[in-house]
Amino acid sequence: MASSDLQAQLAKQKRNDFIFVNMTKFFALLVLFSLGGIMISLVIGAWPSIQEYGFGFYTSETWNTVTDEYGALAPIYGTIVTSIIAICIAVPISFGIAIFLTELCPAFLRKPLGIAIELLAGIPSIIYGMWGLFVLAPLFAKYVQPFLIKTLGNVPVIGGLFSGPPLGIGVFTASLILAIMIIPFIAATMRDVFNVVPDLLKESAYGVGATTWEVMYKIILPYTKVGVVGGVILGLGRALGETMAVTFLIGNTFNINPNLFGSGVSITSALANEFAEASDEMHLSSLLHLGLILFVITFVVLSLSKIMLMRMDNAAGNGK
Repeated sequence: MASSDLQAQLAKQKRNDFIFVNMTKFFALLVLFSLGGIMISLVIGAWPSIQEYGFGFYTSETWNTVTDEYGALAPIYGTIVTSIIAICIAVPISFGIAIFLTELCPAFLRKPLGIAIELLAGIPSIIYGMWGLFVLAPLFAKYVQPFLIKTLGNVPVIGGLFSGPPLGIGVFTASLILAIMIIPFIAATMRDVFNVVPDLLKESAYGVGATTWEVMYKIILPYTKVGVVGGVILGLGRALGETMAVTFLIGNTFNINPNLFGSGVSITSALANEFAEASDEMHLSSLLHLGLILFVITFVVLSLSKIMLMRMDNAAGNGK
């Protein structure tokens, strides 16, 4: 009797294990199939545009729905520039927030500030866009942009970036809103990875006379560099794919401005503005072509980041 019960239990465990293993395989394959399906759908939709314009689609900034002339250079430029500026602004601020929360913040403030950072990450992007359009853009037009134009507009080399009329909206304002949006993601990730550093390591460094900056630079950052880079890449992915906030503030003109205060367009803002009204086949195909480009850009960025993280892990394992 005991032997039959044991055999029944083993058979049940084997059956449950078989179901569990195959379910996990199914879900993993479902992700891959979904990714492949999205890619194939975009390629099929963009194929008329690919055939019509070829490589010239990526080098032309013309976007004319009347004459059916389309080019992706301006949206690609706007997407990359706004994302790079947003990351350059967000990373130092996020780093400072994470250091303060983990090393310098009084205990009674640590939890409320941490919750506030997480709440900021949950605010819908359209709210950021509306706040930027009705509050931030007028302040920029009245105070910040005139000051930057006056102080930096005549500086050699970089002066051209800070010229033009202070309209409030434009590439720089859109980049700033993107930075504000991705700061909570990067800061929360950095805070979490900084918290996993063993207290023994930090206390040992403080014990031999290290300052807070030295502990951060020589102990915490080397220990958590993979997680920090992962947080930055998470923020970059959010910046590349953001739609509504950028649509509100970038100006939505298909041109490449040499200055940061001029209007521009990103891939996401172009799709948000025109996809619902695209009735012409070539117009719709060109918009899907833009979507394919954004998909490829995001995939390449995330793939390169994954390769970089793997190399950092290998280097850490080899003691380099």
